[in-house]
Amino acid sequence: MSIVILGIFVADTVYRAERMPKMGETLMGQGFFLGPGGKGSNQSVAAAMAGGQVAFLTRLGQDAFAGIARDIWAKAGVVPVVREDPDSYTGAAFIFLQEGTGANAIIVSPGAAGRISVADIEAEAARIAAARVFVTQMEQPLPPAARALQIARAGGALTVLNPAPAADLPADVIALCDLLTPNETEAEALSGIPVSDPASATAAAAALLARGAGAVVVTLGAQGALYHDAQRTLHVPPMSAGPVLDTTGAGDAFNGGLAVALAEGQPLERALRFATATAALSVTRMGTAAAMPSRAEIDALLIKG
Repeated sequence: MSIVILGIFVADTVYRAERMPKMGETLMGQGFFLGPGGKGSNQSVAAAMAGGQVAFLTRLGQDAFAGIARDIWAKAGVVPVVREDPDSYTGAAFIFLQEGTGANAIIVSPGAAGRISVADIEAEAARIAAARVFVTQMEQPLPPAARALQIARAGGALTVLNPAPAADLPADVIALCDLLTPNETEAEALSGIPVSDPASATAAAAALLARGAGAVVVTLGAQGALYHDAQRTLHVPPMSAGPVLDTTGAGDAFNGGLAVALAEGQPLERALRFATATAALSVTRMGTAAAMPSRAEIDALLIKG
């Protein structure tokens, strides 16, 4: 596989309402959705749908939610590299979507994938080392993610860390990353610099380069994305593919699309636009993994401009 992704799968339970309830309060919602999620799984589906050859490393329980995972991977063309854990459950997420804006708040319970271990990584070392691009996030424990980054780096892969959810990262882990891809909140958490626009994103990215990252892409939602390395800074404007329905998986769509473009050797600016188009299409649909666009759709949007 040209792309190997380590991460978690969760079943997304999505509730749409005007606002979050207060403690002790019950609200009537405007909608509900059950579907596949988890950052690593979402990114794998996004990459496979965008034309990448993708292997996804994770753990699942032995339950109905595991069936949802295997169904979406088969549909997208993801190669699952799964350890079934009979002593835990397949992960799940509570997602609140605000009616009218699409803004979200999320609680993740990773279940079996929260038990991914360094031994799991060592068992797949050859697969990881052979990748062109390796991607991981922060939903599984840090030690196996760090070990996988080490193996991928030693094998010559381009290493990508999406530092989500936001958490402090040791400098030795940041130094294993050819590319960090935080959003505004995560960039601030890692750098200590509040991020609200391309200028502040550049400052945060520079701070992360000083901590050892090879390059940084800060995703800025409606303001696009900001790329920064030791030689150049690029601001990629957002794209519109239609009315925004659900922003939950936008960052995962961006990371999956970016992995494909980098694995294909696309020039940097085009790779960033490819990732932006992938994200723009994903937010026009409900769900996360289920909302990821096809390669034909991405190419059509890029041609449209």
